[in-house]
Amino acid sequence: MINNVVLVGRLTKDPDLRYTANGTGVATFTLAVNRNFTNQSGNREADFINCVIWRKSAETLANYARKGTLLGVTGRIQTRNYENQQGQRVYVTEVVAENFQLLESRTASEQRQQNPSSDSGDSFQSQGGGNNFNNNYNQSSQSAKNTMPDFDRDSDPFSGSSIDISDDDLPF
Repeated sequence: MINNVVLVGRLTKDPDLRYTANGTGVATFTLAVNRNFTNQSGNREADFINCVIWRKSAETLANYARKGTLLGVTGRIQTRNYENQQGQRVYVTEVVAENFQLLESRTASEQRQQNPSSDSGDSFQSQGGGNNFNNNYNQSSQSAKNTMPDFDRDSDPFSGSSIDISDDDLPF
């Protein structure tokens, strides 16, 4: 049997870190994942997927990820049910995350948080109008186009240009 899930989306709010009675960390979070198509009005809809992550990974996620963080998640789908306080049976389907990856640098995330006007394409709408989490980052994509290296066949890839990388962006 195969039960694998791979998601790339943005956190809708800060992860909620809690601990079980025996001290095991568990974080719940929701990812807004864009659909591959637009609706009739030209807006990109999104699915809001509930996820849970356990142990040390939960603590790490809660420490480094914030609302709006672009996140890659691998895991599996799990269903469970319980009886609520009113005596009704509640069914839950969620992704149990086994691994996650932060998909943007800390500086890019901080810039996005400090300058919300550049996120004018991001919006949430009610279910009736369709969930809309349209990622329209024209400014950042324009600057990326201007700094793209020349991969022409005749160009010298070792021309001596240095790369400016901050210590915060290094994975180790």
